Amino acid sequence: MRSPPDSGYQEDREAQKRTTEDIYRLGHAMFSWLTDQVSAEAAGQSQSDKKMVDLDDYHLISHKELTKILVPQYIQAVPEKDGWGHPYEFHLHVMNPVASRVMCIRSPGRDGRFSTRNYEVGGFPLNKFDEDIVWADGYFVRWPTNE
Repeated sequence: MRSPPDSGYQEDREAQKRTTEDIYRLGHAMFSWLTDQVSAEAAGQSQSDKKMVDLDDYHLISHKELTKILVPQYIQAVPEKDGWGHPYEFHLHVMNPVASRVMCIRSPGRDGRFSTRNYEVGGFPLNKFDEDIVWADGYFVRWPTNE
């Protein structure tokens, strides 16, 4: 029989879960904004066939600017920090919402340091708390998974 994870593990798992949920909700709000800016057909362009995501293709936006755009119509509040207390990084191409790379949110994970600007699409083990959690253009690029 396996012993239960220690309380530090549980705290990190809760922080990871909260971060993933925050990113999901915020991503949904950003996608709703995008749909209002362009036709539903253009907003629904599939990006899921991408194997790599390069953040240099996205436009950085501040928490303050993103809040002005999304609150209160699309979300009640834009979370500023992830479950570990580190600032999220936001990207939104406000000037060209029909660009192929429009929106992205990422958390640096427990260690507070982004590991790269280029991400291979895929999940990572739940116990890898220092991994970045990344959502872009309607789907998770890097996410914690049981698999």
